[in-house]
Amino acid sequence: MKICLTVLTSVLLPAAVAAQQSFAQNIVPNPGFERFANPPIGWSYKGAYFGQVMKYWFSATTSSPDVYGPGVKVPRDWADKGFGDQKAHGGNGMAGLTLYGCTNGKPHCREYIEIQLAEPLVPGQTYLVEFWTTHLKRSLQINNLGAHFTEKRIERKAEEFLEVEAQFSVKDIVEAPDGKWIKVSGTFQADKEYEYLVLGNFSDDAHTQFKSYRQDCFNYAYYYVDDVLVKKIPPILTVPIKPDDLTRQSLEPGKPILLKNIYFEFDKDELMPRSFVELNKLLAIMRDNPHMVIEITGHTDNIGEDDYNQFLSRARAKSVVFFLLENKIMPDRLRYRGAGEKQPVATNDTEEGRAQNRRVEFTVVRK
Repeated sequence: MKICLTVLTSVLLPAAVAAQQSFAQNIVPNPGFERFANPPIGWSYKGAYFGQVMKYWFSATTSSPDVYGPGVKVPRDWADKGFGDQKAHGGNGMAGLTLYGCTNGKPHCREYIEIQLAEPLVPGQTYLVEFWTTHLKRSLQINNLGAHFTEKRIERKAEEFLEVEAQFSVKDIVEAPDGKWIKVSGTFQADKEYEYLVLGNFSDDAHTQFKSYRQDCFNYAYYYVDDVLVKKIPPILTVPIKPDDLTRQSLEPGKPILLKNIYFEFDKDELMPRSFVELNKLLAIMRDNPHMVIEITGHTDNIGEDDYNQFLSRARAKSVVFFLLENKIMPDRLRYRGAGEKQPVATNDTEEGRAQNRRVEFTVVRK
């Protein structure tokens, strides 16, 4: 069911509701686009660049959303059109997307930004979704700015329009003259355990309304996005515990136990925010069993050199150990090693099989 967002400059809530909402956490990592994985050196016309620079975010297609922040250099021909003049809503970083104008428009006429949430949505739970937006001064103004939640990451290998339905979209044209930031806000009830959030315009040009308030408008719509928020709205539902949940595993010495949904930065040992749901369960197990000693083992697929895979798997296992150490688990209770590609649990001939082989396990050494 499609539910529309409302465009608001402010929201007044009863004091009790506002107090309850303040306890809910934003589950969007890097919501203000302040953290860069790598220093930006300018713009790029490849979608992969956005994900390489903006920490945890990426482009859902090969189109190229724009990064704004300290050190970003906008090419002169685009700067002359006003790109880069806008100040961020909060902090120094923000994203820029072309959302309309595939007919006689600019290159990359449909751009989408995507992120893995810090935790999956809970079916039946109501969520608040909001972000701040404004548009390029000479941009067309459009409606249909929206949000799409999905269970799996969207990774299209072409620069294309995403034919998916937005759980949220703005019915009214979003007008933000003179660089004024507008808050787009609404609620929806999750019907699945969605893991990813995609922002953009999910309606084609024929079904998107547009207008202009100045004669020298471009023939496309370009919007900035900042300070993205997704959080639960009370009443907060209890998250169901599944039969195969980590907390229900028997802690038998010598039996490898899979840590599910452990994600790392591509080709790195840095844990992604989504990993902490499972790691907090492991932390609770360690606290409930204060004498238990475990060994963390990292595994990779067979892509790359054997020695490098061995190194990477060990480094990733070490990252899990560091998480436990940072949460006051004593070092003498923790061991780690890397198995590299030597212990596959599935075929390495398919992406699905390789994904299963890239894993982290723990084994009880002593209870």
